[in-house]
Amino acid sequence: MALTEIWTGSAHYLCDTELAQAFHMARVLGMPLLIEGEPGTGKTELPIQYAENRDLPLFVYPVGSKSTVEQFVAKFDHVKYLRDSQVEVLNAQRAEKGLEPLKSGGRSTEQLDDYIILGPGAQAFSHPHSVLLIDEIDKAPREFPNDLLFALSHRKFVLPESGREIAVSEEEMPAIVITSNREQELPTAFKGRCIYHYISFPEPDLMRDILAKHFTEVEEEVIQKAMDLFYQMRKLGLERAPSTRELLNWLKYLHRFPKEKALSKIDEKEGLGALIKTQADLKKVIQRMR
Repeated sequence: MALTEIWTGSAHYLCDTELAQAFHMARVLGMPLLIEGEPGTGKTELPIQYAENRDLPLFVYPVGSKSTVEQFVAKFDHVKYLRDSQVEVLNAQRAEKGLEPLKSGGRSTEQLDDYIILGPGAQAFSHPHSVLLIDEIDKAPREFPNDLLFALSHRKFVLPESGREIAVSEEEMPAIVITSNREQELPTAFKGRCIYHYISFPEPDLMRDILAKHFTEVEEEVIQKAMDLFYQMRKLGLERAPSTRELLNWLKYLHRFPKEKALSKIDEKEGLGALIKTQADLKKVIQRMR
């Protein structure tokens, strides 16, 4: 039975109404959920927290500039196959001489599946109701998302060399979440195979709810003052505005101190390295927020 109940988050993750609806729709239809939004807004955390909360297997593929579908799905170990082929020849010769055979790890060159190394894609399809994260797909070469179209449309992967298929039904389809920071535009055909959601940056009220998931013992005055400064920085037109993730890191640092000391550190803008990530932005913050 498909795991299609609405999921609105956990003790450590707040899934807002629109995101929860998009994630629900993707799982009901057996389609991937493509999430875009600026860095640090919790795109990656959604499948991680969902898998942990529901005690489901999680498979992760962090995409890079040299990613290939072979790495994502499965690859054939040609080196091991060749070595075992040579061992089989040697064993035939040793048998003629009455010698003990050399070991090959229980593999057989007649069983090609023995030499296939499953990637996270094929592993996820082999585990019904699992969770699959394809993280930052916008970093991949152009052909990578295009090469995924067949698998997304037919819900199956064809393994190299052996030709064995790993297929999954719509009801048992893994919950697939694909994240993108929009470093490059994704192919239209690829987007058409996905449910799409854009995570807008949290307004203060929602941000307060997010922080409450992480900090139950931080003084309200500290949280409010830190948030005020944080949102002021985001209005300065920085090259890279501070994100939710960076606010969480800063508050984690401030949490180590008593209330009055933490408030003093906020006034003195101590710990800007947790929020600001470029020299130009740091200079602008210091000049504009004296």
